[in-house]
Amino acid sequence: MVQYVAAPLDASFAALSDATRRGVLEQLGRADASVTELADRFGMTLTGMKKHIGVLEQAGLVATEKVGRVRTCRLGPRGLDEAAAWIEARRQVWAARFDALDDVVEALKRKENGDGPKNG
Repeated sequence: MVQYVAAPLDASFAALSDATRRGVLEQLGRADASVTELADRFGMTLTGMKKHIGVLEQAGLVATEKVGRVRTCRLGPRGLDEAAAWIEARRQVWAARFDALDDVVEALKRKENGDGPKNG
């Protein structure tokens, strides 16, 4: 089974818990942007956007680079790989449970219709 380091995974999910930060990731998926451009797009103060970028950067979801007075943001190198792997593992567990439930329902239907195995 895949082992996860709690702190980075917690940081990723905490960062993703906010709609503005998810919006920033969607925007950066289309093109890199400066903190000022992002603040304008989301109708926020520069200070507020810097805080959101800091959370995303700490989670490894965003990387920034300062050239002169402009801090440019881009999607981070780690991205969502670890969070996606964790979610996929949970999805597989639930898929297996639903498959087993389908088998039980089908067996009950066969029994109800008299199509099931006959006890002799």
